[in-house]
Amino acid sequence: MSTPTVSPSGFSLSPPDAEERKRLEAGLTREEAEVLLHHGTEAPFCGGLLDQKDDGVYGCRLCGLPLFRHRTKFESGTGWPSFWAPIDETHVKGVRDTSWGMVRIETRCARCDSHQGHVFPDGPPPTGLRYCINSVSLEFTPTGAPLRDPLGRGDNAHSLPAG
Repeated sequence: MSTPTVSPSGFSLSPPDAEERKRLEAGLTREEAEVLLHHGTEAPFCGGLLDQKDDGVYGCRLCGLPLFRHRTKFESGTGWPSFWAPIDETHVKGVRDTSWGMVRIETRCARCDSHQGHVFPDGPPPTGLRYCINSVSLEFTPTGAPLRDPLGRGDNAHSLPAG
């Protein structure tokens, strides 16, 4: 058995096994499954997290891996939650996407490979990036509350580094 990959912030990036994936996918709504598993997009200005203003962490709706902090969220005017940086660069992976006659970088959860959204080079400082993410791809955990840990990997016991 290989050693699990662990991110610099201490989270396991090893993908769920077939049994875990089946259990995770069974808990999704139809809309969540369409976006997370089939690379769909929710309608703009309709997502439940678009106007979320509380301090906390946005994690992957499928596997719970923390992806973005509230302090990196900004109003992009696009109709989807937007962030200028992930919590940990290794938690979000980019994949070239040539669908719809465009060339874009799709963002996926680095642990479960679920579709999150896209990243564009038109964001604010300090990164100049705009991670444009579907609300249904995310779950919000307020500061001080334990992270959801659907894979039982101790994610809810982690303290995220300050910043």
